[in-house]
Amino acid sequence: MNAIKIPAELKKMDEIFSASGHKAYLVGGAVRDVLLGKEAHDWDVATDASPEQVISIFKKVIPTGIAHGTVTVHFMKKEIEVTTFRTEAGYSDGRHPDKIAFTSDLNEDLSRRDFTMNAIAAGLKDGKIVDPFGGENDIKGKIIRTVGKPKERFEEDGLRPVRAIRFASQLGFEIEKDTYSEIFKEDCKRVIEKISLERFRDEFLKMMKSPKPSVALKMLEETGLLELFIPEMKSCRGCVQSDERGFHDFDVMDHLFYSCDGAPQTKPLVRIAALLHDIGKPAAKKIKAGNITFYGHENIGRDMSKEILTRLKFSNAEIEAVSHLIEMHMFHYESSWTDAAVRRFVIKAKKECIEDLFDLRLSDVYGMHNAPVRLHDSATGKNLSEFSDRIKIVIEKGSALSLKDMKINGRDLIENGIPAGKILGNILGELFELITESPEMNEKEKLLPVALNIWHEKYGR
Repeated sequence: MNAIKIPAELKKMDEIFSASGHKAYLVGGAVRDVLLGKEAHDWDVATDASPEQVISIFKKVIPTGIAHGTVTVHFMKKEIEVTTFRTEAGYSDGRHPDKIAFTSDLNEDLSRRDFTMNAIAAGLKDGKIVDPFGGENDIKGKIIRTVGKPKERFEEDGLRPVRAIRFASQLGFEIEKDTYSEIFKEDCKRVIEKISLERFRDEFLKMMKSPKPSVALKMLEETGLLELFIPEMKSCRGCVQSDERGFHDFDVMDHLFYSCDGAPQTKPLVRIAALLHDIGKPAAKKIKAGNITFYGHENIGRDMSKEILTRLKFSNAEIEAVSHLIEMHMFHYESSWTDAAVRRFVIKAKKECIEDLFDLRLSDVYGMHNAPVRLHDSATGKNLSEFSDRIKIVIEKGSALSLKDMKINGRDLIENGIPAGKILGNILGELFELITESPEMNEKEKLLPVALNIWHEKYGR
Protein backbone atom coordinates (compact mmCIF):
# COMPACT_ATOMS: atom_id res chain seq x y z
CA MET A 1 0.00 0.00 0.00
CA ASN A 2 1.49 3.33 -1.06
CA ALA A 3 -0.72 5.50 1.09
CA ILE A 4 -3.43 5.38 3.76
CA LYS A 5 -6.41 7.63 4.34
CA ILE A 6 -5.64 10.50 6.71
CA PRO A 7 -8.42 11.97 8.92
CA ALA A 8 -9.49 15.54 8.19
CA GLU A 9 -8.23 16.80 11.56
CA LEU A 10 -4.71 15.55 10.85
CA LYS A 11 -4.72 17.04 7.36
CA LYS A 12 -5.64 20.39 8.92
CA MET A 13 -2.83 19.93 11.44
CA ASP A 14 -0.43 19.28 8.54
CA GLU A 15 -1.42 22.58 6.93
CA ILE A 16 -0.35 24.39 10.10
CA PHE A 17 2.94 22.49 10.30
CA SER A 18 3.64 23.12 6.59
CA ALA A 19 2.87 26.84 6.90
CA SER A 20 5.60 26.96 9.56
CA GLY A 21 8.06 25.06 7.38
CA HIS A 22 7.82 21.71 9.15
CA LYS A 23 6.98 18.11 8.28
CA ALA A 24 4.68 15.86 10.29
CA TYR A 25 3.75 12.17 10.12
CA LEU A 26 1.29 9.78 11.69
CA VAL A 27 3.35 7.05 13.36
CA GLY A 28 3.17 3.88 15.42
CA GLY A 29 0.09 1.89 16.32
CA ALA A 30 -2.33 4.16 14.45
CA VAL A 31 -0.65 3.38 11.12
CA ARG A 32 -0.47 -0.31 11.99
CA ASP A 33 -4.17 -0.40 12.84
CA VAL A 34 -5.17 1.31 9.57
CA LEU A 35 -3.07 -1.19 7.61
CA LEU A 36 -4.90 -3.95 9.49
CA GLY A 37 -8.23 -2.47 8.39
CA LYS A 38 -9.07 -1.19 11.85
CA GLU A 39 -10.06 2.27 13.01
CA ALA A 40 -7.25 4.11 14.77
CA HIS A 41 -8.39 5.82 17.99
CA ASP A 42 -5.14 7.25 19.36
CA TRP A 43 -3.12 9.45 17.03
CA ASP A 44 0.62 9.87 17.58
CA VAL A 45 2.37 12.40 15.38
CA ALA A 46 6.11 12.74 14.78
CA THR A 47 7.61 15.97 13.46
CA ASP A 48 10.90 17.68 12.71
CA ALA A 49 9.69 20.68 14.74
CA SER A 50 11.19 21.01 18.22
CA PRO A 51 8.86 20.92 21.25
CA GLU A 52 9.28 24.69 21.64
CA GLN A 53 8.34 25.22 18.01
CA VAL A 54 5.25 23.02 18.38
CA ILE A 55 4.23 25.09 21.42
CA SER A 56 4.62 28.28 19.41
CA ILE A 57 2.71 26.93 16.39
CA PHE A 58 -0.44 25.66 18.15
CA LYS A 59 -2.71 27.53 20.53
CA LYS A 60 -3.20 24.90 23.25
CA VAL A 61 -0.25 22.62 24.02
CA ILE A 62 0.45 20.70 27.23
CA PRO A 63 4.14 19.76 27.84
CA THR A 64 3.30 16.22 28.92
CA GLY A 65 6.73 14.73 28.18
CA ILE A 66 8.77 17.63 26.97
CA ALA A 67 12.05 16.22 28.31
CA HIS A 68 11.68 13.43 25.75
CA GLY A 69 10.34 15.72 23.05
CA THR A 70 6.65 14.96 23.55
CA VAL A 71 3.80 17.43 23.97
CA THR A 72 0.03 17.00 23.78
CA VAL A 73 -1.72 19.28 21.31
CA HIS A 74 -5.41 20.02 21.86
CA PHE A 75 -6.62 20.45 18.30
CA MET A 76 -10.12 20.32 16.79
CA LYS A 77 -11.51 18.63 19.93
CA LYS A 78 -8.79 15.97 19.84
CA GLU A 79 -5.80 15.32 22.08
CA ILE A 80 -2.86 14.46 19.84
CA GLU A 81 0.58 13.47 21.11
CA VAL A 82 3.27 15.16 19.06
CA THR A 83 6.91 14.05 19.42
CA THR A 84 9.99 15.53 17.81
CA PHE A 85 12.08 13.14 15.68
CA ARG A 86 14.74 11.82 18.03
CA THR A 87 17.49 9.29 18.56
CA GLU A 88 18.18 7.47 21.81
CA ALA A 89 21.28 6.03 23.45
CA GLY A 90 22.02 4.04 26.61
CA TYR A 91 19.32 2.27 28.63
CA SER A 92 21.00 1.56 31.96
CA ASP A 93 17.67 1.11 33.76
CA GLY A 94 16.20 -1.18 31.08
CA ARG A 95 13.43 1.30 30.50
CA HIS A 96 14.43 4.91 29.74
CA PRO A 97 17.15 6.18 27.40
CA ASP A 98 20.09 7.76 29.21
CA LYS A 99 20.42 10.25 26.39
CA ILE A 100 18.15 11.54 23.64
CA ALA A 101 18.96 13.83 20.75
CA PHE A 102 16.58 15.51 18.36
CA THR A 103 17.07 14.86 14.66
CA SER A 104 15.60 16.00 11.36
CA ASP A 105 15.68 12.48 9.92
CA LEU A 106 12.41 10.52 10.08
CA ASN A 107 14.16 7.22 9.39
CA GLU A 108 16.45 7.73 12.38
CA ASP A 109 13.37 8.27 14.53
CA LEU A 110 11.70 5.12 13.21
CA SER A 111 14.87 3.08 13.82
CA ARG A 112 14.51 3.47 17.63
CA ARG A 113 11.06 1.85 17.71
CA ASP A 114 10.35 -1.66 18.98
CA PHE A 115 8.82 -3.70 16.16
CA THR A 116 8.75 -3.28 12.39
CA MET A 117 4.94 -3.11 12.40
CA ASN A 118 5.20 -0.08 14.70
CA ALA A 119 8.00 1.58 12.72
CA ILE A 120 5.87 2.82 9.83
CA ALA A 121 4.95 6.46 9.21
CA ALA A 122 2.38 8.13 6.98
CA GLY A 123 2.55 11.73 5.80
CA LEU A 124 -0.23 13.86 7.26
CA LYS A 125 -0.75 15.61 3.94
CA ASP A 126 -1.23 12.68 1.60
CA GLY A 127 -0.97 9.53 3.76
CA LYS A 128 2.08 8.37 1.84
CA ILE A 129 3.75 5.45 3.62
CA VAL A 130 7.33 5.58 4.87
CA ASP A 131 8.43 2.04 5.74
CA PRO A 132 12.22 1.62 5.97
CA PHE A 133 12.13 -1.70 7.88
CA GLY A 134 9.51 -3.71 5.98
CA GLY A 135 6.80 -3.35 8.57
CA GLU A 136 3.97 -3.48 6.05
CA ASN A 137 5.14 -6.87 4.76
CA ASP A 138 5.38 -8.15 8.32
CA ILE A 139 1.83 -6.98 8.98
CA LYS A 140 0.65 -8.81 5.87
CA GLY A 141 2.55 -11.90 7.00
CA LYS A 142 1.28 -11.52 10.57
CA ILE A 143 4.81 -11.43 11.94
CA ILE A 144 6.16 -9.61 15.00
CA ARG A 145 9.81 -8.75 14.39
CA THR A 146 12.09 -6.29 16.15
CA VAL A 147 13.59 -3.32 14.36
CA GLY A 148 17.20 -4.49 14.15
CA LYS A 149 18.64 -7.13 16.47
CA PRO A 150 16.23 -8.49 19.13
CA LYS A 151 18.95 -8.45 21.80
CA GLU A 152 19.54 -4.71 21.33
CA ARG A 153 15.85 -3.81 21.27
CA PHE A 154 15.02 -5.88 24.35
CA GLU A 155 18.01 -4.61 26.34
CA GLU A 156 16.71 -1.08 25.78
CA ASP A 157 13.33 -1.75 27.38
CA GLY A 158 12.41 -4.86 29.35
CA LEU A 159 8.74 -4.37 28.59
CA ARG A 160 9.25 -5.03 24.87
CA PRO A 161 9.36 -8.85 25.19
CA VAL A 162 6.12 -8.72 27.19
CA ARG A 163 4.60 -6.44 24.54
CA ALA A 164 5.65 -8.89 21.82
CA ILE A 165 3.69 -11.64 23.56
CA ARG A 166 0.74 -9.32 24.12
CA PHE A 167 0.67 -8.28 20.45
CA ALA A 168 0.81 -11.94 19.35
CA SER A 169 -2.26 -12.69 21.44
CA GLN A 170 -4.06 -9.46 20.62
CA LEU A 171 -3.48 -9.49 16.85
CA GLY A 172 -3.21 -13.22 16.16
CA PHE A 173 0.37 -12.75 14.90
CA GLU A 174 3.40 -15.01 15.31
CA ILE A 175 6.62 -13.79 16.87
CA GLU A 176 9.54 -14.15 14.45
CA LYS A 177 11.89 -17.00 15.42
CA ASP A 178 14.96 -14.98 16.47
CA THR A 179 12.81 -12.39 18.24
CA TYR A 180 11.02 -15.09 20.24
CA SER A 181 14.20 -17.03 21.02
CA GLU A 182 15.74 -13.95 22.61
CA ILE A 183 13.01 -13.84 25.28
CA PHE A 184 14.20 -17.21 26.66
CA LYS A 185 17.70 -15.93 27.41
CA GLU A 186 18.77 -15.07 30.92
CA ASP A 187 20.26 -11.73 29.83
CA CYS A 188 16.85 -10.74 28.49
CA LYS A 189 15.10 -11.86 31.68
CA ARG A 190 17.43 -9.73 33.78
CA VAL A 191 16.22 -6.67 31.88
CA ILE A 192 12.59 -7.77 32.09
CA GLU A 193 12.95 -8.05 35.88
CA LYS A 194 13.65 -4.32 36.00
CA ILE A 195 10.24 -3.27 34.70
CA SER A 196 7.72 -1.97 37.20
CA LEU A 197 4.91 -4.29 38.24
CA GLU A 198 2.43 -1.63 37.13
CA ARG A 199 3.76 -1.81 33.57
CA PHE A 200 3.48 -5.61 33.55
CA ARG A 201 -0.04 -5.38 35.00
CA ASP A 202 -1.13 -3.05 32.19
CA GLU A 203 0.19 -5.44 29.52
CA PHE A 204 -1.33 -8.40 31.38
CA LEU A 205 -4.74 -6.71 31.33
CA LYS A 206 -4.43 -6.18 27.58
CA MET A 207 -3.67 -9.89 27.21
CA MET A 208 -6.83 -10.63 29.16
CA LYS A 209 -8.79 -8.54 26.66
CA SER A 210 -7.38 -10.37 23.63
CA PRO A 211 -9.52 -12.89 21.70
CA LYS A 212 -7.73 -15.90 23.24
CA PRO A 213 -5.68 -15.12 26.35
CA SER A 214 -4.35 -18.69 26.39
CA VAL A 215 -2.12 -17.77 23.43
CA ALA A 216 -0.28 -15.20 25.55
CA LEU A 217 -0.43 -17.30 28.72
CA LYS A 218 1.21 -20.30 27.06
CA MET A 219 4.01 -18.09 25.72
CA LEU A 220 4.45 -16.47 29.13
CA GLU A 221 4.81 -19.94 30.64
CA GLU A 222 7.10 -21.28 27.90
CA THR A 223 9.47 -18.32 28.10
CA GLY A 224 9.54 -18.33 31.90
CA LEU A 225 7.89 -14.93 32.26
CA LEU A 226 4.80 -16.35 33.96
CA GLU A 227 6.99 -17.77 36.72
CA LEU A 228 8.75 -14.41 36.93
CA PHE A 229 5.56 -12.46 37.67
CA ILE A 230 3.08 -15.08 38.96
CA PRO A 231 5.31 -17.84 40.40
CA GLU A 232 2.36 -19.31 42.32
CA MET A 233 1.02 -20.78 39.07
CA LYS A 234 4.02 -23.06 38.49
CA SER A 235 2.63 -25.80 40.75
CA CYS A 236 -0.48 -26.00 38.54
CA ARG A 237 1.54 -27.50 35.69
CA GLY A 238 1.40 -31.27 35.99
CA CYS A 239 -1.23 -31.19 38.72
CA VAL A 240 -3.48 -33.96 37.38
CA GLN A 241 -7.17 -33.63 38.15
CA SER A 242 -8.75 -36.26 35.92
CA ASP A 243 -9.95 -39.55 37.37
CA GLU A 244 -12.43 -42.19 36.28
CA ARG A 245 -15.28 -39.69 36.62
CA GLY A 246 -14.00 -37.84 33.53
CA PHE A 247 -14.63 -34.29 34.68
CA HIS A 248 -11.39 -32.87 33.28
CA ASP A 249 -9.30 -33.38 30.15
CA PHE A 250 -6.36 -31.25 31.30
CA ASP A 251 -4.05 -30.59 34.20
CA VAL A 252 -4.82 -27.55 36.34
CA MET A 253 -2.61 -25.18 34.34
CA ASP A 254 -4.18 -25.85 30.95
CA HIS A 255 -7.62 -25.90 32.55
CA LEU A 256 -6.98 -22.38 33.86
CA PHE A 257 -5.67 -21.18 30.50
CA TYR A 258 -8.71 -22.50 28.63
CA SER A 259 -11.11 -21.27 31.31
CA CYS A 260 -9.67 -17.81 30.68
CA ASP A 261 -10.58 -18.19 26.98
CA GLY A 262 -14.10 -19.19 27.95
CA ALA A 263 -14.83 -16.03 29.97
CA PRO A 264 -16.33 -12.96 28.22
CA GLN A 265 -13.74 -10.90 26.36
CA THR A 266 -15.42 -7.72 27.62
CA LYS A 267 -14.85 -8.73 31.26
CA PRO A 268 -11.10 -8.83 32.01
CA LEU A 269 -11.66 -9.22 35.77
CA VAL A 270 -13.82 -12.31 35.20
CA ARG A 271 -11.05 -13.63 32.95
CA ILE A 272 -8.52 -13.04 35.71
CA ALA A 273 -10.82 -14.86 38.13
CA ALA A 274 -11.05 -17.70 35.60
CA LEU A 275 -7.25 -17.82 35.38
CA LEU A 276 -6.84 -17.98 39.16
CA HIS A 277 -10.01 -19.76 40.29
CA ASP A 278 -8.32 -23.16 40.75
CA ILE A 279 -4.85 -21.94 41.71
CA GLY A 280 -5.44 -23.41 45.18
CA LYS A 281 -5.92 -26.94 43.84
CA PRO A 282 -2.31 -28.16 44.11
CA ALA A 283 -2.28 -27.30 47.81
CA ALA A 284 -5.70 -28.89 48.42
CA LYS A 285 -5.25 -32.05 46.35
CA LYS A 286 -5.98 -35.42 47.96
CA ILE A 287 -6.55 -38.88 46.49
CA LYS A 288 -8.97 -41.25 48.22
CA ALA A 289 -10.21 -44.56 46.82
CA GLY A 290 -8.94 -43.59 43.38
CA ASN A 291 -10.85 -40.31 43.33
CA ILE A 292 -9.10 -36.94 43.31
CA THR A 293 -10.49 -34.22 45.55
CA PHE A 294 -9.66 -30.56 46.10
CA TYR A 295 -11.79 -29.67 49.11
CA GLY A 296 -11.40 -26.07 50.20
CA HIS A 297 -9.36 -25.03 47.18
CA GLU A 298 -11.67 -22.05 46.60
CA ASN A 299 -10.65 -20.54 49.95
CA ILE A 300 -6.97 -21.20 49.32
CA GLY A 301 -7.36 -19.68 45.85
CA ARG A 302 -9.14 -16.64 47.26
CA ASP A 303 -6.22 -15.90 49.57
CA MET A 304 -3.61 -16.60 46.88
CA SER A 305 -5.37 -14.34 44.39
CA LYS A 306 -5.34 -11.49 46.88
CA GLU A 307 -1.58 -11.86 47.30
CA ILE A 308 -0.96 -12.06 43.55
CA LEU A 309 -3.15 -9.12 42.59
CA THR A 310 -1.85 -7.00 45.44
CA ARG A 311 1.70 -7.65 44.24
CA LEU A 312 0.72 -6.69 40.68
CA LYS A 313 -0.71 -3.39 41.96
CA PHE A 314 -4.37 -3.97 41.15
CA SER A 315 -6.79 -1.70 42.97
CA ASN A 316 -8.47 -2.82 46.20
CA ALA A 317 -11.84 -2.92 44.42
CA GLU A 318 -10.44 -5.15 41.65
CA ILE A 319 -8.78 -7.46 44.18
CA GLU A 320 -12.00 -7.76 46.17
CA ALA A 321 -14.07 -8.46 43.04
CA VAL A 322 -11.78 -11.22 41.77
CA SER A 323 -11.18 -12.89 45.14
CA HIS A 324 -14.93 -12.88 45.90
CA LEU A 325 -15.69 -14.64 42.60
CA ILE A 326 -13.02 -17.24 43.32
CA GLU A 327 -14.36 -17.85 46.83
CA MET A 328 -17.90 -18.34 45.50
CA HIS A 329 -17.20 -20.30 42.31
CA MET A 330 -17.98 -23.75 43.77
CA PHE A 331 -21.70 -23.06 44.31
CA HIS A 332 -24.00 -25.99 43.57
CA TYR A 333 -27.69 -25.29 42.94
CA GLU A 334 -30.39 -27.96 43.07
CA SER A 335 -34.06 -27.69 42.13
CA SER A 336 -34.99 -28.73 45.67
CA TRP A 337 -33.66 -25.45 47.08
CA THR A 338 -36.27 -23.45 48.96
CA ASP A 339 -36.86 -19.80 48.13
CA ALA A 340 -35.10 -18.96 51.38
CA ALA A 341 -32.05 -20.93 50.23
CA VAL A 342 -32.02 -18.97 46.96
CA ARG A 343 -32.23 -15.72 48.92
CA ARG A 344 -29.33 -16.82 51.15
CA PHE A 345 -27.23 -17.56 48.09
CA VAL A 346 -27.93 -14.13 46.57
CA ILE A 347 -27.07 -12.48 49.88
CA LYS A 348 -23.77 -14.35 50.16
CA ALA A 349 -22.83 -14.08 46.49
CA LYS A 350 -23.91 -10.40 46.33
CA LYS A 351 -26.64 -9.46 43.88
CA GLU A 352 -24.34 -7.28 41.77
CA CYS A 353 -21.87 -10.17 41.32
CA ILE A 354 -24.33 -12.88 40.22
CA GLU A 355 -23.89 -12.32 36.47
CA ASP A 356 -20.10 -12.41 36.73
CA LEU A 357 -20.29 -15.52 38.93
CA PHE A 358 -22.40 -17.31 36.33
CA ASP A 359 -19.93 -16.24 33.64
CA LEU A 360 -17.14 -17.71 35.76
CA ARG A 361 -19.04 -20.99 36.13
CA LEU A 362 -19.48 -21.20 32.34
CA SER A 363 -15.81 -20.45 31.80
CA ASP A 364 -14.88 -23.14 34.35
CA VAL A 365 -16.90 -25.73 32.44
CA TYR A 366 -15.44 -24.45 29.15
CA GLY A 367 -11.97 -25.07 30.55
CA MET A 368 -12.71 -28.67 31.46
CA HIS A 369 -12.76 -29.74 27.81
CA ASN A 370 -11.70 -26.55 25.95
CA ALA A 371 -15.18 -26.24 24.50
CA PRO A 372 -18.12 -23.87 25.06
CA VAL A 373 -21.09 -24.92 27.16
CA ARG A 374 -24.29 -25.79 25.32
CA LEU A 375 -26.72 -23.58 27.22
CA HIS A 376 -30.00 -25.17 26.12
CA ASP A 377 -29.26 -28.89 25.93
CA SER A 378 -26.57 -29.53 28.53
CA ALA A 379 -27.02 -30.31 32.20
CA THR A 380 -24.92 -27.32 33.23
CA GLY A 381 -26.78 -24.95 30.92
CA LYS A 382 -30.19 -26.10 32.10
CA ASN A 383 -29.14 -25.93 35.75
CA LEU A 384 -27.83 -22.37 35.44
CA SER A 385 -30.87 -21.29 33.44
CA GLU A 386 -33.26 -22.59 36.09
CA PHE A 387 -31.18 -21.05 38.88
CA SER A 388 -31.06 -17.73 37.06
CA ASP A 389 -34.84 -17.70 36.69
CA ARG A 390 -35.32 -18.33 40.40
CA ILE A 391 -32.88 -15.59 41.33
CA LYS A 392 -34.74 -13.14 39.07
CA ILE A 393 -37.99 -13.97 40.82
CA VAL A 394 -36.41 -13.35 44.24
CA ILE A 395 -35.03 -10.00 43.10
CA GLU A 396 -38.25 -8.94 41.34
CA LYS A 397 -40.23 -9.66 44.52
CA GLY A 398 -38.13 -7.02 46.26
CA SER A 399 -36.84 -9.46 48.83
CA ALA A 400 -34.49 -7.99 51.42
CA LEU A 401 -31.03 -8.97 50.22
CA SER A 402 -28.98 -6.80 52.56
CA LEU A 403 -29.42 -5.00 55.90
CA LYS A 404 -30.21 -1.77 54.06
CA ASP A 405 -33.29 -3.47 52.55
CA MET A 406 -34.84 -4.02 56.00
CA LYS A 407 -37.77 -1.82 56.96
CA ILE A 408 -36.18 -1.25 60.35
CA ASN A 409 -32.74 0.11 61.22
CA GLY A 410 -30.47 0.77 64.16
CA ARG A 411 -31.92 4.22 64.78
CA ASP A 412 -35.38 2.68 65.20
CA LEU A 413 -34.06 0.25 67.81
CA ILE A 414 -32.17 2.97 69.69
CA GLU A 415 -35.33 5.10 69.83
CA ASN A 416 -37.06 2.15 71.50
CA GLY A 417 -34.45 1.70 74.21
CA ILE A 418 -31.90 -0.65 72.69
CA PRO A 419 -28.49 1.03 73.05
CA ALA A 420 -25.98 1.27 70.20
CA GLY A 421 -23.26 -1.34 70.24
CA LYS A 422 -22.47 -4.97 69.50
CA ILE A 423 -25.77 -6.29 70.89
CA LEU A 424 -27.77 -3.97 68.62
CA GLY A 425 -25.79 -5.30 65.65
CA ASN A 426 -26.50 -8.86 66.71
CA ILE A 427 -30.24 -8.13 66.96
CA LEU A 428 -30.28 -6.57 63.48
CA GLY A 429 -28.53 -9.71 62.21
CA GLU A 430 -31.18 -11.94 63.76
CA LEU A 431 -33.94 -9.82 62.24
CA PHE A 432 -32.30 -10.13 58.86
CA GLU A 433 -32.17 -13.93 59.24
CA LEU A 434 -35.88 -13.85 60.09
CA ILE A 435 -36.89 -11.93 56.97
CA THR A 436 -34.62 -14.09 54.80
CA GLU A 437 -36.75 -17.06 55.89
CA SER A 438 -40.03 -15.13 55.97
CA PRO A 439 -40.01 -12.07 53.65
CA GLU A 440 -43.54 -11.13 54.74
CA MET A 441 -42.11 -10.18 58.14
CA ASN A 442 -40.19 -7.26 56.61
CA GLU A 443 -42.41 -4.55 58.10
CA LYS A 444 -41.37 -2.19 60.86
CA GLU A 445 -44.51 -2.91 62.88
CA LYS A 446 -43.73 -6.65 62.80
CA LEU A 447 -39.99 -6.43 63.36
CA LEU A 448 -39.96 -4.01 66.30
CA PRO A 449 -41.77 -6.34 68.75
CA VAL A 450 -39.44 -9.19 67.70
CA ALA A 451 -36.40 -6.98 68.30
CA LEU A 452 -37.62 -5.96 71.75
CA ASN A 453 -38.40 -9.59 72.59
CA ILE A 454 -34.87 -10.65 71.61
CA TRP A 455 -33.52 -7.74 73.68
CA HIS A 456 -35.44 -8.83 76.78
CA GLU A 457 -35.35 -12.62 76.43
CA LYS A 458 -31.86 -13.22 75.06
CA TYR A 459 -29.95 -10.42 76.69
CA GLY A 460 -32.04 -10.10 79.87
CA ARG A 461 -32.63 -6.36 79.56
